[in-house]
Amino acid sequence: MKKESNTVQPSATPVRSAPGVLKNPYIRYILFGVVICLLPLLANSGIMPSSFVVNLGSVLIYSIVALGLNLLLGYSGLISLGTAGFMGLGAYISGYLTDSVGTPFIVALLVAVIIAAFIGVLVGFVSLRVAGIYLAIATLCVSEILRKTFEELDQFTNGFSGLTASYPKLFGVSLSREMTFVLLAVVLVLVMMLTHNLVNGQMGRALHAMRGSEVAAQAMGIYLLKYRLIVFAIATAYAALGGALYMHFVKFSYPSIWTMMLSLNILAVVVIGGLRSIYGTVIGALIVFAVPDLLLKRIPVIGKIDGIAYIFTGVLIILVVMFYPNGVVGLCNDIKKLFTRGKKKGGASDV
Repeated sequence: MKKESNTVQPSATPVRSAPGVLKNPYIRYILFGVVICLLPLLANSGIMPSSFVVNLGSVLIYSIVALGLNLLLGYSGLISLGTAGFMGLGAYISGYLTDSVGTPFIVALLVAVIIAAFIGVLVGFVSLRVAGIYLAIATLCVSEILRKTFEELDQFTNGFSGLTASYPKLFGVSLSREMTFVLLAVVLVLVMMLTHNLVNGQMGRALHAMRGSEVAAQAMGIYLLKYRLIVFAIATAYAALGGALYMHFVKFSYPSIWTMMLSLNILAVVVIGGLRSIYGTVIGALIVFAVPDLLLKRIPVIGKIDGIAYIFTGVLIILVVMFYPNGVVGLCNDIKKLFTRGKKKGGASDV
C-alpha cells in the first residue's frame, strides 16, 4: 500500500504579499487618498487648528490644477500662464448654474469642464503659431480677458461683489465641510490615476517626443496638432475642475482671486514639486499653499513679515533650481536612498 503524503500541496492561486500589492500604483493612490481623508480628524481632535481643513482642502484643489499644468509643461514642454483664468471660469460657471439656475452639482461640474476644455482646444490652435515666451504671453492674455469678463458680466458673476455658493449636494444629500473635503480627496485620487494612465500610455510617449524635439516627433509619425489640442484641453479641464471644486468648498469667488499671481504660484508648485512627477506635484502644492499659513505665519518674528509667503516661495524656487532641478521629489528620493544604504550597511555589519 502506498503511504499517504503529509505534504501540503501549493495553492493554485498564490496569495500576494503586502509589499507586492503596494507595488501596484493604483493601490498606492487609493491608500494615499485614504490617508488624506483621515487628516480632518486632527482638526476635530484639537491637534491642528480648525483652519487646517480649509488649508489642506485648498492644497488638494491646487494639486488637481497643477497636475494639468505639469502635464502641459513637464511632459509636452508647453507653458501656460492662464491657469488662474480657467480656474475662475470653472468656479463662476459651476457657482452660477448650481445657485442661480438650480442645476445639479455634477451637471454644473461637467458643463464647466467641457466649456473650459473647448477654450483650451482654441488655445491649442494658437500654440501651433507661437511657442516659448510668446505662448506664455498669449495664455496670460486669455486669462486676463476672462478675469475682465468676470468683472464686467455682473448679471452672471455679480461683478466685484463676488459670487457665493454652497457646499455640494450629491444625490439629494447636502455635504458638510468634512464630507466635501473627502470629495476633494476622491477627485484628486481619480485625477492622479487618470494622469498616470495618460503619461504611461501612447499619449505620454508622444508628449515626451514632442518635448524632446518636435521635428523628430513628426519624423516618427506623431501628429503634433492632435496631441497639442488634447494636452491643452486636458490642462484647462483640470483647471476648471479645480475652480469648480474651489467654488463649492471655499463658497465664494471674486475676480481679484484669479490673477496672474495665482498662475505663477501654480507654476511654482510644478517647479518646486518636480516636473513629470505626480506625487511631487502634491508635495509642491503643500509647500506653496499650506506651509506659509500653517507654519511660517505662526513663528513669532518671521510670521509678522508682510509677504512672507512670497519670500518663502521665491527663495525655495531658487534653491530647487540650483540644487534639485527635478524638484523636491528628487530630495525625497535621495533621502530614501540614504536610508536604504544605511540599512544595507547595518545588515552587513551584523553578519
